Amino acid sequence: MTIAYIAESAGVSVPTVSKVLNGRSGVSEETRARVEQLIHQYGYRKPPKNRSNLVELVFRELESMWAVEIIRGVERVARRSGVGVLVSEFGLHDTAARTIDDTVGRRPRCVLSVAQLSETEREQLTAKGIPFVVFDPIDELPDDVPFVGATNWRGGQAATRHLTALGHRRIAMIAGPDHPFCRARLSGYVSALVEAGLPTEPDLMVKTLLTREHGYAAARELLSRPDRPTAVFTANDMQALGVYQAARELGLRIPHDLSVVGFDDVPVVAWMDPPLTTVHQPLTEMAAAATELALALGRGEDVSQLGLEIATTLTVRESTAPPKEE
Repeated sequence: MTIAYIAESAGVSVPTVSKVLNGRSGVSEETRARVEQLIHQYGYRKPPKNRSNLVELVFRELESMWAVEIIRGVERVARRSGVGVLVSEFGLHDTAARTIDDTVGRRPRCVLSVAQLSETEREQLTAKGIPFVVFDPIDELPDDVPFVGATNWRGGQAATRHLTALGHRRIAMIAGPDHPFCRARLSGYVSALVEAGLPTEPDLMVKTLLTREHGYAAARELLSRPDRPTAVFTANDMQALGVYQAARELGLRIPHDLSVVGFDDVPVVAWMDPPLTTVHQPLTEMAAAATELALALGRGEDVSQLGLEIATTLTVRESTAPPKEE
């Protein structure tokens, strides 16, 4: 029996059931009576309070270049709050029940999950009274699931506006898989093209995985055309690395022959040759905000927002310039 099931049966939210269980105010007498009757009917018992003084930060895979930025933000808030941080890796192909059981067994104060947390995993954490926050979710989430993300649509729009302002008219986008944040970045790109009076050409939009190898393959195809684009916007910085490689192999100079804009602003892109213009996703600030939210939920506090999006900004470096005159 879970708090979520009781909430659904009573027609109220999970925080409302939590208030009743903890004897807090802010619940009408009628609602309190209905929830208490269901708690008694189903024999629900609150989990014991022997929580470890830890925030568990869960990655599906620790191969990402921006994992360090996330850990830095979590550590900053945890240190200030006198809480330890445990970093764990579920693995995309592990059995979910086994890995989430490991987390539940450690009884952390709260869980911060990067990118995804399945419905089953969310239910298991809720059943044990362990609050959680999803960081930068890759899938659509129910309205009552806490998350922290970034303004991906505005980031895609800002990147493309920068290229149209420089005078580019054939702007390609190497987009990502069909995840909400990738769709938002692509939608921002399309919006900026329409705003500039430019056609949206399907053959200039390539959807692929968010890796250097897939960015390279997409760029080789785009840049080998006789009517190749003069600028490329990629859904992340790793794809942009692949674009650099493809451009060099084809004898194209960045930005003289091709402008490139990425997304994320991982630290290494400032050292690329030339340094990459990219949309800055404030990963450290996002992680800090997610940790503060998770700890507040762990203390049983009422929070004003369960979902938070932090603004992206465009970082202009040396990989963009006006198109070469023919």
